[in-house]
Amino acid sequence: MRKPPRLGKSSLPAPYEVGYGKPPAGTRFRKGMSGNPNGRPKGARNKLPAMNEERLKDIVLAEAYRDIKVNDGDRQITVPMAQAVMRAIAINAAKGQHRSQKLFSDMLHRTEVALKAQHDNWLEKAFEYKVEWERELERRQRLGIVAPEPLPHPDDIEIDMNTGKVILRGPFTKEQKAAWTWLAERRDESDEEIAGLREDLKAAPDARTRRILEEQIRHETGFRDRIVNTIGIWPNRDPMAIHQHRASKERKVLTKRK
Repeated sequence: MRKPPRLGKSSLPAPYEVGYGKPPAGTRFRKGMSGNPNGRPKGARNKLPAMNEERLKDIVLAEAYRDIKVNDGDRQITVPMAQAVMRAIAINAAKGQHRSQKLFSDMLHRTEVALKAQHDNWLEKAFEYKVEWERELERRQRLGIVAPEPLPHPDDIEIDMNTGKVILRGPFTKEQKAAWTWLAERRDESDEEIAGLREDLKAAPDARTRRILEEQIRHETGFRDRIVNTIGIWPNRDPMAIHQHRASKERKVLTKRK
């Protein structure tokens, strides 16, 4: 009988130790097969931000406003990271830690100074805008010039010189003006509708009719109140605009009658 050939030490498989970087033989990739068949995206390695990107700022802001859970007495609340850090500094300052007290005072002072500067700049710009456009509108009226109104209209800018508070009581863009114009017309229609319903209520022949009319008045009044909460009594400033608005309404009434 023929004996099997003897195998030397060099022909035996080398011992294989399973561990980090050494997966079991049955789970290894076959020879010639890639572990990432799609490949690495082009330019993924060492990709630098574009000239207009500020990636580090984005990272800082993302971390600053990432929500975390903190203890608040006997309960946990969710707050942004920045708020949690500020709360910790304030608590340590209240406990008498001098470093936290100085840090908190400095941040509070810088914040108040920045807000004051921003407010003063806004007040100055609003005042200049209002005065310059009032002069321009007076010039147009004096010379009979017809031109589109500015947005916002100077009469819609209210400035309290005692408190320095600036309130905008009108539309700021063309889209807002179109929406406010529609709401103003609908508000005026509600006024006419409510007045008509109240006249009908006075002449209601029975209790059932009065209940129906009272319900309609409540519904229309509620709708009108929601409009007034949004736009107030706008527009209430320009006599020419009011005249044009009334003329437009009269034309609509005549059209309906025809």
